[in-house]
Order: sequence, then structure tokens, then C-alpha cells
Amino acid sequence: MISRLHYITQELPDFSHIELAEFACKGGADWIQLRVKNKSFDEWKKIAEETKLVCLRYGAKLIINDNVQIAKEISADGVHIGKEDMNPKEARKILGDDFIIGGSTNTIEDVRKRIEEGCDYIGIGPFRFTSTKEKLNPVLGLERIKLLAEKFGNKIPMIAIGGIKLEDIESLMQTGIHGVAISSTINLAEDKIDMVRNFVVALKKRDPSTSLRVTANT
Repeated sequence: MISRLHYITQELPDFSHIELAEFACKGGADWIQLRVKNKSFDEWKKIAEETKLVCLRYGAKLIINDNVQIAKEISADGVHIGKEDMNPKEARKILGDDFIIGGSTNTIEDVRKRIEEGCDYIGIGPFRFTSTKEKLNPVLGLERIKLLAEKFGNKIPMIAIGGIKLEDIESLMQTGIHGVAISSTINLAEDKIDMVRNFVVALKKRDPSTSLRVTANT
């Protein structure tokens, strides 16, 4: 099952990826995407192994961003592949049918291509400008996300990404997308656990059947 809240770690000076993943899990996130930049393979793998232990403790899925080899070596739940990275078909050959494979998209042609390549879900965006990504695709905004969701939302789970804030959830979910991916809005929050909890509650209001856990305030 593809979660409605995809939490994404990022490089921060005061918090490790492992700490950020634990904050997210404590807040009720059940899907952690590990996005590591500018590290050696061994460093990245060690971070991934430690993050996996956090995910196992909380029953969350671990998705590795843009590194199929690490996803395979640590037996992660899946991998998310950028537009300029490995073809999802090649990733499937390496990982097998049991791994989740997601792909980034920005246009109608991107979405068609990712569906043909056998992705299990797609990320569509950016919704608005975000400094998290180094090579940013053209900003889509609400209307173009709605257009993509209306055209393809019944064919594949679509996850909106890029500068999404808590107050955007209502309008975004009305477009017909499956869920949202959040990074900086959570990672830069003063109370990261509470911010995750707020997203979980907002998504539960849109879909009470979602598997996300609403955790108690601590």
C-alpha cells in the first residue's frame, strides 16, 4: 500500500538523517524516503542501515532516493528514481518484483513514460518553488497538478511534492492526487514531531481509512 504521507529526509547541520526519520515516525509517518547527498557510498550505506533500524522499530517503510544498489544491499522497501537517473525497468531487473519503485514526473509525457516503465507510484511536482532540489523542474501549481491527477489519477498513485505546506493539503487532495511528499516544512519546523502529526491529522480528515497513525501529544 502506498502511503498518503511521504516524509523525505534532508541534509541539515544540526540533525542527522536518522534523527529526522525518528522524529517523523514518532509523529505518525509510516513512509520514510532517505535522501542523502554528497556522501561516499559507504557513508550513505551506513546511514541507510541505521535509518532502516528506526523504520523497523516503528513499522514504517524505507524508500531510498536515487540509489538502487544501496536499496538492494540493505533490503529497503523500495527506491525513488529521479528523471535523470536509472530507468525504472532497469531498477526492477536489479531489485525484483517485491520492491516498491517510484519515479519523479513533471509533464504529461513524463507520467505516461513512468507508467509504461512500471512504477508503483509517481511523484508530481514541484507544486511550488523549493530550495530542497538542486535541479528544479518548472513549477506546476495547483491547476497543472489537478490536470495530471484528472488524466492519470485512476491509473497510478500520484504524490504531489515541492514546497507543500500544511494549509495546502485541503486544496491539493481535492485535485484527486493520492498523497503528498514533505521535506523542508517538517525538517525546518521547530517541533518536527508535532508538524508531522499535523500533516497526518489533515490527511486523515480527507481519508479516514488511511493507515497513518495519529500519535498522542508528548
